[in-house]
Amino acid sequence: MGLLTVIAAAAAAWIFGAGYYMVLSKPWIEASGVPVDANGRPAGGTNPMPFVLSAIAMLLVAGMMRHILSKGGVETFGAGIVSGLGIGLFFIAPWIMINNAYAMRPFRLTLIDGGYAVAGSAIIGAVLTLF
Repeated sequence: MGLLTVIAAAAAAWIFGAGYYMVLSKPWIEASGVPVDANGRPAGGTNPMPFVLSAIAMLLVAGMMRHILSKGGVETFGAGIVSGLGIGLFFIAPWIMINNAYAMRPFRLTLIDGGYAVAGSAIIGAVLTLF
């Protein structure tokens, strides 16, 4: 599990996220309260920073998951998925819930963003064990 594997895992989860949020764009926009333009798209949607920062964050998550899985002796595809599900469901999603609760955001936003955290972590765990 080297650097290229971390990059591949991060890219896989990031690409999944693009599709996930395209499918859930309307409910996410409603739940997040992001201002929209006349076309119903997020205002300032041409700003590249959210995409750059999310890619960097995905690399950080994949890198740390590589460390955790390596130290934990996780080597099989199935164990990678289960470990990723656990990390997403029991570490990342609860943190998202805390942030959204204090920001008085709808629980629906937690379900959408937490769902991505769980699925994305499972994808990272799976890809990290492929190589």
